Amino acid sequence: MPYLRTAREAIIEQSEALKALANAIPNDFLKLIDYILKLDGRVILTGMGKSSYIARKIAASLASTGTPAFFIHPGEASHGDLGMITEKDMVIMLSNSGETKELFDTINYCKRHGIKIAAITMQENSTLVQNSDFILKLPSQKETSSIAAPTTSTLMSLSLGDAIVTALHDAKGFSKESFKMFHPGGKIGANLLRVSDIMISGQKLPLVSIDNEFTDVIITMTEKCLGCALVQDAQNHILGIITDGDLRRSIKNDLGNISVKDIMSPKPASVTANMLATEALNIMNAKSITVLPVLKDDKKILGLIHIHDILKAGIG
Repeated sequence: MPYLRTAREAIIEQSEALKALANAIPNDFLKLIDYILKLDGRVILTGMGKSSYIARKIAASLASTGTPAFFIHPGEASHGDLGMITEKDMVIMLSNSGETKELFDTINYCKRHGIKIAAITMQENSTLVQNSDFILKLPSQKETSSIAAPTTSTLMSLSLGDAIVTALHDAKGFSKESFKMFHPGGKIGANLLRVSDIMISGQKLPLVSIDNEFTDVIITMTEKCLGCALVQDAQNHILGIITDGDLRRSIKNDLGNISVKDIMSPKPASVTANMLATEALNIMNAKSITVLPVLKDDKKILGLIHIHDILKAGIG
């Protein structure tokens, strides 16, 4: 079918363009990263047409990974928004041709106030390049579209922008915890929750001792409604776990002679408080269990994490 052939050819051509970019990272790339790392102000992205959408995405990715950034539309910039750009900032301009006239007012403003400009473009002899401090020239690749609509050029701009974002957050030591702080809502925020964020602790824990009677275990499990009891010694070290399944399997025996030691599972799977809740969920899925004790390094009981609480938090 011609549609599928066209689709495959487009994807192959674009993948080849990305390979070309990977093998020809612009010479000013490292200088730009070093400059941004020392920058007191913000990184401002701008571009017209399809480049504006790529610029918006790069700005959003920078801002969410610890580099203050925002997008400014070149048309709005010419009608008052240039005041949003300060002498402490720098501007990254995207234009495949480097001759986008809507950018010229912003270029003039930056040159007048000594604001550094970085150009992402495919044309090295363009007006934009001639007025820029950092040249991020893209490899010369034809557009995938047969009518030369922006396709390959925008993809390479986006990829180079992501490379800038990644290099910066790695250089800054921007962690998953930092990322979570900027993404408290939605799936990203949920999947970066720690076990300590959602675990059950304190008086809510179903704790029993090795010397408790079978009836004591049943009462504790019924009161706490967590489907299990954690068996501890006098120093709060874990000795084992008793689940609803363990209780059901014990019903057929002489209940009067059953001890906690007889029905508990020793050395249960466990997690630590600083583990990601997604890791706890993976352990539960792999072992077909619904609860995990949360232990300190010395095996003392710190809490309990239940699959219901993980799913309620939007993880999974």
